[in-house]
Amino acid sequence: MQFVNPIRDMNTIQAMKEELRKHSIRDLLLFVLGINTGISLLDLLNLTVQDVWDGQSAKQFLYIKDEKTGEEKAHYLNSKIGEILTEYLSSIEWKSEDYLFKSKKDCRPITRQQAYRIINHSAREVGISEKIGTHTLRKTFGYHAYYRGVAISILKSILHHHSTAETLKYLGIDRAEKKPIKVDVNL
Repeated sequence: MQFVNPIRDMNTIQAMKEELRKHSIRDLLLFVLGINTGISLLDLLNLTVQDVWDGQSAKQFLYIKDEKTGEEKAHYLNSKIGEILTEYLSSIEWKSEDYLFKSKKDCRPITRQQAYRIINHSAREVGISEKIGTHTLRKTFGYHAYYRGVAISILKSILHHHSTAETLKYLGIDRAEKKPIKVDVNL
């Protein structure tokens, strides 16, 4: 597996969203769902409409069963995901059992390779020269969650890592770096 980096800059994330939107809302949703939940690519590609949509609007939580432990984990679907999901589903014909990221060729989900091409092509278009891949979505989620005050122990659990050191290395976080962490309780 090739080492890839998170997208650290918010302006670059916004540029990626704009680039993906030009191509398709489906591809934009893949990116937005990935960077806002940290869900693995395989789990993303296996999502169906009914996993994230209650018939009227986006669900508040997405539940995914962990293959190793059998435990069901909840992933919060924020308003950014809800906006793009609503836009996407209003633009296509769908049934609740359809794959969310359905291929344009058949009823199956897009492949891992296609997801990689989508993310990588958009990254090149916006001028990202670092190594980018499908793990970039999870890493971007973790990197920004960490710097917004999410405890490393929680991220370690979400990312299924065995140690804090493994999570910090995976996210490309240098403990010596003195970047302030924003804990926004906003009561």
